[in-house]
Amino acid sequence: MSEQRNVILAVVLSIAILLGYQFFFMKPSPNPVVPPTSPAASDSAVPAAPAAPGTAESTVPVEPRHSREEVIAEGNRVKIKTPRLEGSISLVGGRLDDVTLSTYKQTEAPDSPDVTLLSPSGAPKPYFIEMGWSTSDSSLKVPNAQTVWSANGAELTPSSPVELWWDNGEGLTFIRTISVDDRYVFTVTQRVENHTGREVTLYPYGLIARVGLPKLEGYSVLHEGPLGVVDGKLEEVTYEKTKDKGFQGATTGGWVGITDKYWLTALLFDQKMPVQTKFSHRSAGSVDRYQVDYLGNAVKIAAGESKEVTNRVFAGAKEVKTISAYETQFGIDKFDRAIDFGWFYFLTKPFFYILDYLYKLFGNFGIAILGFVVLLRLAMFPLANKSYRSMNAMKRVQPELKKLQERHKDDKPRLQQEMMSLYKREKANPMSGCLPMLIQIPVFFALYKVLFITIEMRHAPFFGWITDLSVPDPTNIFTLFGLIPWSPPELMHLGIWPLAMGISMWLLQKMSPTPPDPTQAKIMQFLPLIFTFMLAKFAAGLVIYWTFSNCLSMLQQYVLLKSDERHRAQQHAKK
Repeated sequence: MSEQRNVILAVVLSIAILLGYQFFFMKPSPNPVVPPTSPAASDSAVPAAPAAPGTAESTVPVEPRHSREEVIAEGNRVKIKTPRLEGSISLVGGRLDDVTLSTYKQTEAPDSPDVTLLSPSGAPKPYFIEMGWSTSDSSLKVPNAQTVWSANGAELTPSSPVELWWDNGEGLTFIRTISVDDRYVFTVTQRVENHTGREVTLYPYGLIARVGLPKLEGYSVLHEGPLGVVDGKLEEVTYEKTKDKGFQGATTGGWVGITDKYWLTALLFDQKMPVQTKFSHRSAGSVDRYQVDYLGNAVKIAAGESKEVTNRVFAGAKEVKTISAYETQFGIDKFDRAIDFGWFYFLTKPFFYILDYLYKLFGNFGIAILGFVVLLRLAMFPLANKSYRSMNAMKRVQPELKKLQERHKDDKPRLQQEMMSLYKREKANPMSGCLPMLIQIPVFFALYKVLFITIEMRHAPFFGWITDLSVPDPTNIFTLFGLIPWSPPELMHLGIWPLAMGISMWLLQKMSPTPPDPTQAKIMQFLPLIFTFMLAKFAAGLVIYWTFSNCLSMLQQYVLLKSDERHRAQQHAKK
């Protein structure tokens, strides 16, 4: 029957979407390739990409020399101290290669170390940012990774910029002024004074280099790796695809960077400056090296003159409001896309702002989620009422349906015709039970994205054992909540909240009419069990959302049922 096909199709699609969404991701379409002229840094921490004009490649050991702390301690550095960041800039190479996020911990433990973002060459897994000048004139000496800069200060703070300078001994003086705000953006102004007696041509560049593949937390549901907005289009290239063929593109405006689940480094070049961008990979033995860079147009500096360029660097946490504020403040094209809101962007971002507002109201993201459910149920109230009334009508016609099935069991066309007449007469809809679930699917995905990707949800507690709403419920009934010392298979991880969700779904199903077809009824019986184990692997906040939503649905359906019974009793009394 058509109703049976529709119900089965709706259920199968719902399950397939929930299962497949975690393993599906958008494939980027690369821009037309431009000639590879981006710079390549010249030590072990950077892939030996095709050299820019005048930039030589070199081969040096890739193994770490010391620990991160030892490498930092052995060099001359300018300290960085802001309300959000701590670290230093190396005066050898002038690199931003030591940054920790002082307001974020690696784990939920109070004594957990701060999150480390950038590390210098020579330490395990170097990850750093470099800006400078390249040239096509091999006779010109320009700063490189071994250049020792001088500084006019020992500490960089939001109120005290630092100036670095270096004289090449042949008439060129390079001056670099670095300032930082109270969050995550460094502004770098590079000036060149020409006393060579002739015109020189230089090319400004910036690069982010990362050695080794980091631990990926988002799987295929979240992009991690090189990304950027090039020629107005968001380009997301996985580490694997960067390793395979990389990416190149020309743009005026935009940005490029490397993203983790919660952290981002990005080159925010001058939005009016034409640049060539590139994502590249290079191997040295078993070590993978990834680089994101840009190369600006030629800057011609006449004898006796000076020229300067100003660009910015982002190095910090992907806070939604902070990223959006920088996009507006500096006019950065689509910088908010650094946060992977996904296909349901039009829902996901508004949902975040609603949850953030409720969090400020209640002081707890778990309660904010419950408040969000209430608002959502209010918005869907008229539609849900219509659906539940139809479902109640379906329950009323159950006895009559059974009589029709017995009466016309050998005449399927006639049975179908009589059932359609009965549904029409009683204003019942056999699909009404699936409608609320299907409506929730895009909401479910959007909320899942918010909980999974936004750093504001990271380590956000609820009550009791839920200390982080962005990860699955840590309890497991198959170990009697830790009393049995064994590690069951992943399939057998079932926490208290997923179990509560399954029970609420089962109770809600009991309040709904039984499908007239036996096949439909059997499928619907297994749904609570399937969803219980499936959602056990999802963020606890999402399971709490679904459980509370089920409870409100039961309450709404119960109230409507009693209201309909009273109304029908009154109508019967009038007769």
